[in-house]
Amino acid sequence: MMGAMHDVSPRNAPRWSRLAGRIKQWGRALGFQSVGISDAVLDGAEARLKDWLEKRFHGDMDYMAKHGTRRCRPAELAPGTLRVITARMDYLPPDARDSREVLAAADKAFISRYALGRDYHKVVRRRLQRLADRIGEAAGSCACRVFSDSAPVMEVELARQSGIGWRGKHTLLLSREQGSWFFLGEIYTDLPLPPDPPAANHCGTCRRCIDACPTGAIVAPYELDARRCISYLTIEHTGSIPLELRPLMGNRVYGCDDCQLACPWNRFAHPSGEADFRVRNGLDQAGLVELFAWSEARFHDILAGSPIRRIGHERWLRNLAVALGNAPPAPAVVSALGQRLDHPSPLVRGHVAWALGRHSPLGPLI
Repeated sequence: MMGAMHDVSPRNAPRWSRLAGRIKQWGRALGFQSVGISDAVLDGAEARLKDWLEKRFHGDMDYMAKHGTRRCRPAELAPGTLRVITARMDYLPPDARDSREVLAAADKAFISRYALGRDYHKVVRRRLQRLADRIGEAAGSCACRVFSDSAPVMEVELARQSGIGWRGKHTLLLSREQGSWFFLGEIYTDLPLPPDPPAANHCGTCRRCIDACPTGAIVAPYELDARRCISYLTIEHTGSIPLELRPLMGNRVYGCDDCQLACPWNRFAHPSGEADFRVRNGLDQAGLVELFAWSEARFHDILAGSPIRRIGHERWLRNLAVALGNAPPAPAVVSALGQRLDHPSPLVRGHVAWALGRHSPLGPLI
């Protein structure tokens, strides 16, 4: 439950305005590049979400529908919510090998740039909690609840309404300063802070993100069919990857950044100064054969503290098997796949068999 009622009379408006300004200053001091404030009414978002769910574009992500209206109505998730404070933290690793070079090297594993360092959930949430604590100290009796991709929150819509950026045609948030290379986090509060004006859309007639998607997952401007999205297939999807999509995935084994790489606004992005988002364990250019050889224990040991660890070793091998099936023919590739043909998991065995078939003159083994 949220806290006590606050004085919202006109005579008290300067106080809330001053506090809003201080919150933005504190946020920047804590490592957020931008902080905005939105009201808790998401006009139009609920109807768009309902339409998206009815089209089954969410695939296996049942949690998207599970929470019903709470996703679109912040006050149902945290009763008493009047405003949502949204914060942006840039993540582009400064030391990562160029993405296009990795994508062109078919024997290397491409991992989405956001996942090359530490798990962002913990990093963003810790900073947000410190900001929330600071707000509580300044405001006295108030309530602040922190989220970082951890609850049914419409992050992009709230960020758009708070003025941080606009929703791109690939459905990600875009800003003039950092394109889309950033994380978002939210603080739900009962403080009557003055909302910021929403951001204007600057996509114009551009459709580069739509044309760049390897699997055609952006079915229309601002509409994504997650069932075809490589990020969904390699991270959220728990089952077998559809046969017709496997050849289109190339060497992308965890996530996909193609729509971001194509976006003209990302030319203005700057590398992040956060040490936690720097490349760990050489994952920006690791070899497919090398990664496929990891035991489950090694997978968990090396990826401790990484968001990749959450998909588990089985799906990691599934994804790598697809990439190896798309890799250039080589004895090392065939040998690596052959060593997993008797893997205990039917999911892994099935994808390994498919991959071996891609390297066989006789065609697919399944």
